[in-house]
Formats: sequence, structure tokens, C-alpha cells
Amino acid sequence: MPQQPLAQVPSDVVWQWQELGSCRQADPTLFFHPQNERGLARARRDRAAKAVCASCPVRIECADYAIRAREPYGVWGGLTEEDREAIYARIPIAAYPRARGEGAKRCAEQINDAISPRALGIA
Repeated sequence: MPQQPLAQVPSDVVWQWQELGSCRQADPTLFFHPQNERGLARARRDRAAKAVCASCPVRIECADYAIRAREPYGVWGGLTEEDREAIYARIPIAAYPRARGEGAKRCAEQINDAISPRALGIA
């Protein structure tokens, strides 16, 4: 269960980027784990979702939205639930990025690390 408040849609959100997402051509169940999925099965599914995100033309916009909305579920912009939990834990709620682009700017290193060869299991 997430420790942060459930998703809070930012007031300046735009949705057009979703139409261009690589995920639109993939099985949606790849991005959201089934109940009680753990261990190797979850790691494999997460890596497969991250691989789709790695070549996505709107990965940064997607990750930015997920960070700003404190999205608790699924893989967004290559960031798993655990990746985002780590981000949420290190940013005080009062300093949380809410304006478009702030999440991507503040968390650029974590966003890039999420689709690194190591994260994809190929290094």
C-alpha cells in the first residue's frame, strides 16, 4: 500500500501526450501488476514495461505526470511503483513539484536511471 496520498491530478495537466505513448501498442496488463504478483514474475513484467517505455517518444512527459500526480500504481515513463515510492519519500510534501515539467526536472536522474541497461536487466 502506498505511503503517499493517492494520485492527485495536477491542475495544469494535459493529456495529448498519451496519444503518442508506445504503451498504446502494448498489452496494458504489462504496466499494472496483478494482485499478489511478487518476486521474479513481477521483476520480469516491470522490466518488459520499462523496455517499452525506454523507446517511448513521450516518456519524460509520462514520468513527469506520474511524479506530479503522485501516481501510486503501474509503470509510468519507465518508473515502477517502487521507483516512484523512492522519489516520493525523499521530497517533502510542501516542496513537491506540481507545475508541468517540474517533476521531470527535479527527478531527471531517477527517470534516466529507470531505463538504464542495469534497470532493464541487460548490463
